Amino acid sequence: MSDRTIQSQKESNGLLQEKLPLKSKLSFGGATFANTIMSQIAFAAITFYYNVKFGLSESFIAIAWIIFAAWNAFNDPLFGFIEDKTKSKYGRRIPYLRFGAPIYGFLFILVWYPLIGRDQMGLFINLVIILFAFDTIYTIIGLITYSLPAEMTVSSKSRANLMIFGSIFSTIGFLVSFTLPVLLLTGDKSTYIDPLFLITMIILGIISALIIFVSSFYIKENKYTQIEETLGIFEGLKETLRNKSFIVFEIHNFLFLLAQTILVTAVFYYITFILQLQGFSSILPLLLFFLMVLFFTPVYGKLVAIFGLKKTNITSLLITSIGFIVLFIIGWTFITAIIALILTGIGMSGIFLTSQALFAETIDYDEIKTGKRRETTYAGINALITKPAISIANFIFLAVIIIFGFQRASNTQSATAQLGIMVGFALIPAIFILFSALAIKFFPLDGVAWNEQKSNLKKIHREKEDAYLKQIQEQERK
Repeated sequence: MSDRTIQSQKESNGLLQEKLPLKSKLSFGGATFANTIMSQIAFAAITFYYNVKFGLSESFIAIAWIIFAAWNAFNDPLFGFIEDKTKSKYGRRIPYLRFGAPIYGFLFILVWYPLIGRDQMGLFINLVIILFAFDTIYTIIGLITYSLPAEMTVSSKSRANLMIFGSIFSTIGFLVSFTLPVLLLTGDKSTYIDPLFLITMIILGIISALIIFVSSFYIKENKYTQIEETLGIFEGLKETLRNKSFIVFEIHNFLFLLAQTILVTAVFYYITFILQLQGFSSILPLLLFFLMVLFFTPVYGKLVAIFGLKKTNITSLLITSIGFIVLFIIGWTFITAIIALILTGIGMSGIFLTSQALFAETIDYDEIKTGKRRETTYAGINALITKPAISIANFIFLAVIIIFGFQRASNTQSATAQLGIMVGFALIPAIFILFSALAIKFFPLDGVAWNEQKSNLKKIHREKEDAYLKQIQEQERK
């Protein structure tokens, strides 16, 4: 081992030892939990809700998602730049969490109450409007929660530790966002909407908004970034797109989000028309899936410390892809579905833990190049590139089931229509995730050389913090 490598390890052991207060970790977890619940329930259940419960045609829903994709192309980078340029007594991130939380909760509740009309055109217009409105506040809050690991920590070890909290809380959020709608919306194949579902959505909206509001008082934010002169929109966009590590991550993330979106949308069709479950049995496979995610989160945390983020992420993607293939082959009955979903949950656990941490690495590299800290700018451009995956994934799944003869008005589906649901729910996501693993293989921020640069970045942060404190002291003397 060279002297340089030994010195690099000493610096890593010394400079990159970061300790976040437990309340900051819990606040990050809480904000992630609440954001996951509202965003995942809304974006996952809204297609099934409008299609099966209100009777809005698959064609109208597919068009609504495509129109919505155009809004995503505009609002995400815009709010990312605005949030990075924000200067207030609360900081750059806190005001949006604190004052955006009540709006977030209100719009989440409004998702389930079409106000314009119940005919096809009225439902279509209402769906487009609520997608636009809800996504705007989701973007404002989500850009921050997604980029917080980059804001709150620098070292891979510290980020992995923080992401254990994030993964556990987001997994619980996913569990709630999957199981409650499945329990309350599926089983009864009529257009009847259980009043308990609507009451539950109101309660979840209020509680989630409150959690984000309270969390905003304990989130750690780098105050020194407010004295930095930020890059202009076009210059910032150019620098971001020149970041090779970011482009590689985006290809990987786009492909994975296609698979994840199909999963959360199609699960309602899978439970209702393939497994034909209702009551508690309808959520049992999902409970086991998320128990695996929770159980293996600390396991993957240890794997990150040994093998690094990149290798751990690739391994978890491959396991997940295999799990979906197994699901397509044997997941037609209750017992065999459980086996496949357990394997898929084991893989997903690692993806949830490592994905945001890999994203944060690209932001670190950008700061080394530009000298600026631009978390939400990156989050905004990430959303610009990847959030169309939500619309595309919904369009793909709906197109597949239409081609295979799905009949929404029928309580039972033909064998061909069931095959279409399984192709959309399992086989297509398996292919997307496999290509996602291939993409991240080319991620360059890994190894000893990158650890050396990260060590230097911690020094830069200390210098910026000192400069910020000096400026504050000078202002107080005046």
